[in-house]
Amino acid sequence: MRVLFTTFGARNHVHAQVALAWALRAAGHDVRVASHPDLADVVARTGLTAVPVGRELNEDQVMEELRDREDASRETYDDDTPDAQLLLAMDELRPEKLTYDHMHGVFTAMTSAVFQNYSSAEMIEDLVEFARGWRPDLVVWDPLTFAGAVAARVTGAAHARLMFGLDLVGRMRESYLAEVDNRPPALREDPMREWLGWVMERYGGTFSEELVTGQWTIDPVPSSLRLPAGLPYVPVRCVAYNGRGSIPPWLREVPKRPRVCLTLGVSHREVMGGDQASIGELIDAVAGLDVEVVATLNARQLREVSGLPANVRAVDFVPMDALLPSCSAIISHGGSGTVHAAFLHGVPQILVPGAMWDNGIRADLVERSGAGLRLAAETLTADALRDALTRLLTEPSFAAGADRLRRETLATPAPRDIVPVLESLTAEHRRHTAPGHDDPARFDA
Repeated sequence: MRVLFTTFGARNHVHAQVALAWALRAAGHDVRVASHPDLADVVARTGLTAVPVGRELNEDQVMEELRDREDASRETYDDDTPDAQLLLAMDELRPEKLTYDHMHGVFTAMTSAVFQNYSSAEMIEDLVEFARGWRPDLVVWDPLTFAGAVAARVTGAAHARLMFGLDLVGRMRESYLAEVDNRPPALREDPMREWLGWVMERYGGTFSEELVTGQWTIDPVPSSLRLPAGLPYVPVRCVAYNGRGSIPPWLREVPKRPRVCLTLGVSHREVMGGDQASIGELIDAVAGLDVEVVATLNARQLREVSGLPANVRAVDFVPMDALLPSCSAIISHGGSGTVHAAFLHGVPQILVPGAMWDNGIRADLVERSGAGLRLAAETLTADALRDALTRLLTEPSFAAGADRLRRETLATPAPRDIVPVLESLTAEHRRHTAPGHDDPARFDA
């Protein structure tokens, strides 16, 4: 079958798709990856075939504009007015906070400021044109790239979301629709339905909820940590893809002391303009401890510290999948790729999450699982981090919690194991949309 993957122009989002895309490719299926032109070279370096669609996204510029909008809102309005960061946050889980007004504000802001940028009219038009010509059987789309769902609906393909992290959209969407249904019919506004309904009208179709949450969802999050949402999920093991890399000679040696990985990832500094946690506090925390620290910090980050302690090795990049098996603990920003790699290798974690999508909730879930500790980036001190790391290395409960997540992760089907599931679901969709059946999903020109 022909499988079209699609995501927006962010490197870590295509990295989250590589393992499944190659599993399908290895099973003999034809695979393409469509995204903004910014990502074409990144896709090509994975060995997959890139399909550039739409204009360049320039995500860092988009995020800079959002930060400027947030700063302007603080200067213009009083302290009670929600700022842009709050309105773009989908990670609220407290039931008492999930009011219609709050969720409507979030969906309105996200639809106009983020979703319509990631799936612009130009991108949707190009993607639909390609899909009409190539005729995919299955579209696998990033959960923030709704253009994939539109292209699938227009061409009648089966389609599924492939999560890169926690399902914030699905979770809030469930609560939001319940609140919408409780309102009088004349007041049931829904910005997602309005936008995607208008898009579908251009192709002779109508809105359906699967444009928001897919026909099903392929989810790499361990089931014990999954957010509750009444959606069909296909669990898959997260297999790390770090891009090009090599194993340095020092990594082939068995560490003489407990090895600790210290990483802040690349997404926050590339997209948000810097790291939220203080690098100076992080380095001060590990100085003098009887551990070997491998810190994945670049030259700009190292300018924030006057010097490195003798027990800290700074490297610009090393594949997490190669480093973590030798580690006794990891200190990180809480990004999905890093945290899932730690799950796979059973490494206890200290999470210092920044304000990136689901990092905060993920850190809470890891702490509740017993596999790690969460510290607040904005109030981080070297003493607090040092105490947390000492606990992580000396209290057996954290290693036991990390091992439970490791065993759960390894028991989850690998990407190659779900290929037959995807084949079956796609075939079932094809049977339901074959000639002679009602076919509300196909709107060919």
